[in-house]
Amino acid sequence: MSPRPSYFRVLLTFLRNSLVRDMMFRMNFIIDTVSTTSWVFMNLGFYILIFRYTPEIGAGTGWGKYQFFLFLATTLLINSLIRGLFIGNAVEFSEMIRTGTLDFALLKPIDTQFLVSLGRIEWSAIGPFVCGLALIGYSLFRVDYTPGPLVVVLYVFYLLCGAAIYYSLMIAMASTSVWLGRNKTLLDFWFYITNFSRYPMEIYTGDYGVPIRQVFTFIIPVLVAVNVPARLLVRPLDIHSPGDLFLPLFAIFATAGSLLASRWVFKTALLSYRSASS
Repeated sequence: MSPRPSYFRVLLTFLRNSLVRDMMFRMNFIIDTVSTTSWVFMNLGFYILIFRYTPEIGAGTGWGKYQFFLFLATTLLINSLIRGLFIGNAVEFSEMIRTGTLDFALLKPIDTQFLVSLGRIEWSAIGPFVCGLALIGYSLFRVDYTPGPLVVVLYVFYLLCGAAIYYSLMIAMASTSVWLGRNKTLLDFWFYITNFSRYPMEIYTGDYGVPIRQVFTFIIPVLVAVNVPARLLVRPLDIHSPGDLFLPLFAIFATAGSLLASRWVFKTALLSYRSASS
């Protein structure tokens, strides 16, 4: 028998067990899925109303109606992945510390961060995810640019990079529960920070916009999480242009740096953890 568990098989077990749990309370699952999907349509309706009065988001930015819908769809995909895989677990992590049930996770022969990050999957997030895919398909028929197979592969790669950046920020904030006891406010702060990435970075101009853009690109890189994959669907990537290549290359370093930093915060927090029996 292998001395180390198969993380893929463990993940499949989490997915199956979470689906069984949701199917035990089908009506709650249906209501949750319908409510989150309804929010997507209300949000989309809001932007449709906006584009009745303006041809694009930000003058001269190139983010017209359907280009922005591709941006919005990318946001939906990343947020759905985060909501389905991590948000519930981040909230539960605080309770595990408060009640002492983290002791049992530490005793299991598997990486603790993996266990507390993916122990519970929210299948209702599949509703907004499907809406995001549908919005991408619809919007691509309305824009002049058709991405090729390589761009599609890069899009999926950078979509996962964006989800990794979001996750890194979330797990780092959740880890502070070890020192603070409860940190619901910090998790709310995560939502406030990621709200900046709901819009193209080109709109952050002027005396106030430029500092915001710099901070949330190079210090807390949430702007690159959505902007980089969304741009791949909106306009061709010129590999001969340093300006076009800088942001995608930086996104890779930002993803790696975010994951390493969050890992360090998590491990450092565990060193300060005192079990329920101590």
